Amino acid sequence: MAMIDLHTHILPGVDDGASTLEESVELARALVDQGVLLAAATPHVRDDFPTDADTMEQLLAALRLALAREGIDLRLRGGGEIALDRLHRLSADDLRRFGLGGNPRYLLVEFPYAGWPLALPEVVSRLRGQKITPVLAHPERNPAVQEDPGRLRPLVAEGALVQLTASSVEGRLGRRAQETSLALLRMDLAHMIASDAHRAGIRASGLGAAARAVGDVHLADWLTYGVPHAIVTGVPVPARPRTRERLRR
Repeated sequence: MAMIDLHTHILPGVDDGASTLEESVELARALVDQGVLLAAATPHVRDDFPTDADTMEQLLAALRLALAREGIDLRLRGGGEIALDRLHRLSADDLRRFGLGGNPRYLLVEFPYAGWPLALPEVVSRLRGQKITPVLAHPERNPAVQEDPGRLRPLVAEGALVQLTASSVEGRLGRRAQETSLALLRMDLAHMIASDAHRAGIRASGLGAAARAVGDVHLADWLTYGVPHAIVTGVPVPARPRTRERLRR
Protein backbone atom coordinates (compact mmCIF):
# COMPACT_ATOMS: atom_id res chain seq x y z
CA MET A 1 0.00 0.00 0.00
CA ALA A 2 1.38 3.40 -1.01
CA MET A 3 1.25 5.92 1.84
CA ILE A 4 1.96 9.57 2.61
CA ASP A 5 3.22 10.50 6.08
CA LEU A 6 2.53 14.10 7.09
CA HIS A 7 3.94 14.09 10.62
CA THR A 8 7.62 13.26 11.13
CA HIS A 9 10.53 14.63 13.10
CA ILE A 10 13.04 13.72 10.42
CA LEU A 11 15.06 16.96 10.32
CA PRO A 12 18.37 16.61 12.18
CA GLY A 13 19.25 18.39 15.39
CA VAL A 14 16.28 20.70 15.91
CA ASP A 15 14.04 18.82 18.35
CA ASP A 16 13.64 15.43 20.03
CA GLY A 17 13.68 13.64 16.68
CA ALA A 18 16.69 12.74 14.54
CA SER A 19 19.90 14.05 16.07
CA THR A 20 22.18 13.84 13.04
CA LEU A 21 21.91 13.80 9.28
CA GLU A 22 22.81 10.12 9.38
CA GLU A 23 19.85 9.41 11.68
CA SER A 24 17.62 11.39 9.33
CA VAL A 25 18.73 9.27 6.39
CA GLU A 26 18.18 6.09 8.39
CA LEU A 27 14.68 7.22 9.28
CA ALA A 28 13.93 8.04 5.65
CA ARG A 29 15.03 4.57 4.64
CA ALA A 30 12.75 3.03 7.27
CA LEU A 31 9.79 5.06 6.01
CA VAL A 32 10.39 3.97 2.43
CA ASP A 33 10.59 0.35 3.58
CA GLN A 34 7.07 0.82 5.01
CA GLY A 35 5.74 2.00 1.66
CA VAL A 36 5.85 5.76 2.32
CA LEU A 37 6.23 7.75 -0.91
CA LEU A 38 6.23 11.25 0.55
CA ALA A 39 6.83 12.61 4.04
CA ALA A 40 6.45 16.02 5.62
CA ALA A 41 9.21 17.24 7.91
CA THR A 42 7.29 18.74 10.84
CA PRO A 43 9.74 19.82 13.55
CA HIS A 44 8.39 21.05 16.86
CA VAL A 45 7.77 24.78 17.06
CA ARG A 46 7.39 25.45 20.77
CA ASP A 47 9.27 26.98 23.69
CA ASP A 48 11.67 24.08 24.26
CA PHE A 49 12.27 23.63 20.52
CA PRO A 50 11.77 27.09 18.96
CA THR A 51 12.44 26.06 15.36
CA ASP A 52 12.12 28.93 12.92
CA ALA A 53 11.05 28.70 9.29
CA ASP A 54 14.52 29.53 7.95
CA THR A 55 16.06 26.62 9.86
CA MET A 56 13.33 24.23 8.73
CA GLU A 57 13.82 25.16 5.09
CA GLN A 58 17.62 24.98 5.24
CA LEU A 59 17.63 21.55 6.88
CA LEU A 60 14.96 20.32 4.47
CA ALA A 61 17.16 21.28 1.51
CA ALA A 62 20.20 19.59 3.07
CA LEU A 63 18.27 16.39 3.77
CA ARG A 64 16.89 16.27 0.23
CA LEU A 65 20.47 16.37 -1.08
CA ALA A 66 21.54 13.63 1.33
CA LEU A 67 18.67 11.37 0.26
CA ALA A 68 19.52 11.95 -3.41
CA ARG A 69 23.14 10.97 -2.73
CA GLU A 70 22.00 7.78 -0.99
CA GLY A 71 19.49 6.93 -3.70
CA ILE A 72 16.56 6.97 -1.25
CA ASP A 73 13.37 7.65 -3.14
CA LEU A 74 11.43 9.62 -0.54
CA ARG A 75 9.89 12.93 -1.51
CA LEU A 76 10.13 15.49 1.29
CA ARG A 77 7.89 18.45 1.99
CA GLY A 78 8.07 21.06 4.71
CA GLY A 79 5.88 21.81 7.69
CA GLY A 80 5.98 22.26 11.44
CA GLU A 81 4.20 20.94 14.51
CA ILE A 82 3.09 24.20 16.07
CA ALA A 83 2.29 24.50 19.77
CA LEU A 84 -0.97 26.28 20.58
CA ASP A 85 0.75 29.05 22.51
CA ARG A 86 3.13 29.72 19.62
CA LEU A 87 0.50 30.33 16.97
CA HIS A 88 -0.21 33.94 17.92
CA ARG A 89 3.52 34.72 17.91
CA LEU A 90 4.06 33.62 14.32
CA SER A 91 3.73 36.07 11.47
CA ALA A 92 1.49 35.41 8.50
CA ASP A 93 4.63 34.62 6.49
CA ASP A 94 5.80 32.11 9.12
CA LEU A 95 2.42 30.40 9.09
CA ARG A 96 2.60 30.15 5.30
CA ARG A 97 6.13 28.70 5.34
CA PHE A 98 5.20 26.14 8.00
CA GLY A 99 2.23 25.00 5.91
CA LEU A 100 1.71 21.26 6.21
CA GLY A 101 3.25 19.34 3.34
CA GLY A 102 4.13 22.64 1.70
CA ASN A 103 0.48 23.72 1.54
CA PRO A 104 -0.04 27.08 3.29
CA ARG A 105 -3.74 26.29 3.69
CA TYR A 106 -3.06 23.57 6.27
CA LEU A 107 -1.20 23.74 9.58
CA LEU A 108 -0.26 20.90 11.93
CA VAL A 109 -1.17 21.98 15.47
CA GLU A 110 0.17 20.06 18.46
CA PHE A 111 -2.60 18.84 20.74
CA PRO A 112 -1.35 18.92 24.35
CA TYR A 113 -0.72 15.62 26.12
CA ALA A 114 -2.59 16.68 29.26
CA GLY A 115 -5.60 18.86 30.02
CA TRP A 116 -8.28 20.23 27.73
CA PRO A 117 -6.98 23.35 25.93
CA LEU A 118 -9.64 25.97 26.66
CA ALA A 119 -8.32 28.25 23.91
CA LEU A 120 -8.59 25.60 21.21
CA PRO A 121 -12.06 26.50 19.86
CA GLU A 122 -10.98 30.11 19.44
CA VAL A 123 -7.72 29.02 17.77
CA VAL A 124 -9.56 26.79 15.31
CA SER A 125 -12.04 29.55 14.54
CA ARG A 126 -9.29 32.12 14.01
CA LEU A 127 -7.30 29.86 11.68
CA ARG A 128 -10.41 29.01 9.69
CA GLY A 129 -11.04 32.74 9.40
CA GLN A 130 -7.60 32.98 7.79
CA LYS A 131 -8.59 30.18 5.38
CA ILE A 132 -6.20 27.78 7.13
CA THR A 133 -7.32 24.28 8.08
CA PRO A 134 -5.81 23.18 11.41
CA VAL A 135 -4.80 19.52 11.60
CA LEU A 136 -4.86 18.46 15.26
CA ALA A 137 -1.93 16.16 15.99
CA HIS A 138 -2.46 13.05 18.15
CA PRO A 139 -5.43 14.10 20.35
CA GLU A 140 -6.08 10.42 21.11
CA ARG A 141 -3.16 10.55 23.56
CA ASN A 142 -4.80 13.24 25.71
CA PRO A 143 -6.65 11.93 28.82
CA ALA A 144 -9.51 14.42 28.38
CA VAL A 145 -10.13 13.12 24.87
CA GLN A 146 -9.76 9.55 26.08
CA GLU A 147 -12.52 10.22 28.62
CA ASP A 148 -14.82 11.74 26.01
CA PRO A 149 -13.74 11.46 22.34
CA GLY A 150 -16.88 13.38 21.36
CA ARG A 151 -15.34 16.56 22.73
CA LEU A 152 -13.61 16.90 19.38
CA ARG A 153 -16.89 17.03 17.47
CA PRO A 154 -17.39 20.84 17.62
CA LEU A 155 -13.80 21.39 16.43
CA VAL A 156 -14.30 19.05 13.48
CA ALA A 157 -17.61 20.74 12.73
CA GLU A 158 -15.72 24.06 12.65
CA GLY A 159 -13.42 22.60 9.99
CA ALA A 160 -10.47 21.08 11.87
CA LEU A 161 -9.01 17.76 10.78
CA VAL A 162 -7.73 15.14 13.22
CA GLN A 163 -4.49 13.18 12.82
CA LEU A 164 -3.98 9.92 14.71
CA THR A 165 -0.58 8.45 15.50
CA ALA A 166 0.05 5.10 13.83
CA SER A 167 1.41 3.59 17.04
CA SER A 168 -1.79 4.56 18.85
CA VAL A 169 -3.97 2.89 16.23
CA GLU A 170 -1.98 -0.34 16.25
CA GLY A 171 -1.73 -0.46 20.05
CA ARG A 172 1.94 0.24 20.74
CA LEU A 173 1.12 3.37 22.75
CA GLY A 174 -1.24 1.57 25.07
CA ARG A 175 -4.80 0.35 25.27
CA ARG A 176 -6.44 3.72 25.99
CA ALA A 177 -4.76 5.46 23.04
CA GLN A 178 -5.80 2.59 20.77
CA GLU A 179 -9.38 2.49 22.02
CA THR A 180 -9.69 6.27 21.64
CA SER A 181 -8.27 6.13 18.10
CA LEU A 182 -10.79 3.51 17.08
CA ALA A 183 -13.61 5.40 18.78
CA LEU A 184 -12.70 8.55 16.85
CA LEU A 185 -12.72 6.54 13.63
CA ARG A 186 -16.13 5.08 14.42
CA MET A 187 -17.45 8.57 15.20
CA ASP A 188 -16.06 10.00 11.94
CA LEU A 189 -13.80 12.32 13.93
CA ALA A 190 -10.44 11.25 12.48
CA HIS A 191 -9.09 12.02 9.04
CA MET A 192 -5.47 10.96 8.81
CA ILE A 193 -2.90 8.56 10.26
CA ALA A 194 0.75 9.59 10.45
CA SER A 195 3.81 8.10 12.09
CA ASP A 196 5.04 11.01 14.27
CA ALA A 197 8.37 9.31 13.58
CA HIS A 198 11.31 10.54 15.64
CA ARG A 199 14.05 8.03 14.82
CA ALA A 200 14.26 4.77 12.90
CA GLY A 201 13.49 2.81 16.06
CA ILE A 202 11.00 5.24 17.62
CA ARG A 203 7.62 5.32 15.87
CA ALA A 204 9.49 5.24 12.58
CA SER A 205 7.30 2.56 11.13
CA GLY A 206 3.84 1.33 11.90
CA LEU A 207 1.81 3.00 9.17
CA GLY A 208 1.23 -0.35 7.49
CA ALA A 209 0.34 -2.02 10.78
CA ALA A 210 -1.97 0.85 11.66
CA ALA A 211 -3.70 0.55 8.30
CA ARG A 212 -4.32 -3.13 8.99
CA ALA A 213 -5.59 -2.33 12.50
CA VAL A 214 -8.25 -0.04 11.04
CA GLY A 215 -9.91 -3.17 9.70
CA ASP A 216 -11.23 -1.67 6.45
CA VAL A 217 -8.93 -1.37 3.44
CA HIS A 218 -10.80 1.53 1.83
CA LEU A 219 -10.89 3.59 5.01
CA ALA A 220 -7.22 2.79 5.69
CA ASP A 221 -6.26 4.03 2.21
CA TRP A 222 -8.25 7.25 2.78
CA LEU A 223 -6.45 7.83 6.10
CA THR A 224 -2.92 7.08 4.90
CA TYR A 225 -3.06 8.27 1.29
CA GLY A 226 -6.32 9.91 0.19
CA VAL A 227 -6.48 12.75 2.71
CA PRO A 228 -2.70 13.37 2.87
CA HIS A 229 -2.52 13.40 -0.93
CA ALA A 230 -5.29 16.01 -1.06
CA ILE A 231 -3.40 18.18 1.42
CA VAL A 232 -0.08 18.11 -0.45
CA THR A 233 -1.67 18.61 -3.87
CA GLY A 234 -4.19 21.24 -2.81
CA VAL A 235 -7.25 19.42 -4.08
CA PRO A 236 -10.44 19.01 -2.00
CA VAL A 237 -10.30 16.32 0.68
CA PRO A 238 -12.13 13.28 -0.71
CA ALA A 239 -15.28 12.04 0.96
CA ARG A 240 -14.79 9.43 3.63
CA PRO A 241 -15.47 6.00 2.12
CA ARG A 242 -18.35 3.98 3.40
CA THR A 243 -17.03 1.40 5.83
CA ARG A 244 -17.71 -2.08 4.55
CA GLU A 245 -16.20 -3.87 7.52
CA ARG A 246 -17.06 -3.24 11.16
CA LEU A 247 -14.32 -1.29 12.92
CA ARG A 248 -12.86 -2.94 15.97
CA ARG A 249 -14.27 -2.22 19.40
